[in-house]
Amino acid sequence: MTPEDTRARLNPDFIRDKAAPPDWDRDSQLDAVDEAAFKPLTRDQAQALRAKNPALSPWQVVTAQAVSGLVLVVLWWLFTLEGSKAWSALYGAIAVVVPNALMAWGATRRSVTNAGAALLSLMFWELIKVLLTIAILVAVIKQVDDLSWLALLLTMIGCLKVNWLVLLARGRFKKISDGN
Repeated sequence: MTPEDTRARLNPDFIRDKAAPPDWDRDSQLDAVDEAAFKPLTRDQAQALRAKNPALSPWQVVTAQAVSGLVLVVLWWLFTLEGSKAWSALYGAIAVVVPNALMAWGATRRSVTNAGAALLSLMFWELIKVLLTIAILVAVIKQVDDLSWLALLLTMIGCLKVNWLVLLARGRFKKISDGN
């Protein structure tokens, strides 16, 4: 008895599966059709597209995060009337805004023409951002006695999620959902 016979006995669909073309072959055929339908833009079309959809500056995102952090700090203070919770919220905002500002500065300080170097630079600054965030949080944990974890974490989440509001304000959310 051959291995194919064993497979056919254990799996009655084996013969039919063997006759069907593999999915990767069908996908490559569809990719070939998509590539044939691709038409490069002219210079004028590319300039019009860039004018219609300007690039989003990382500084706009950092500014929005800082503003939302300050709003959340004020809200924590107004609703709780406890300074420790407002300070905890401020530490949460700092743990998000300062590392993101450093990454924005590092990633945009000079233009890189090589795609590999640009990717490496982005990964380096992302690593710096993560390490600085961890360092800030460890310092806050060790130095602040009456830390409100709820205020700290909710403010961090609020500052991080404001990115969606920046995209929504630019109209990109609608374009993404439409598939354009």
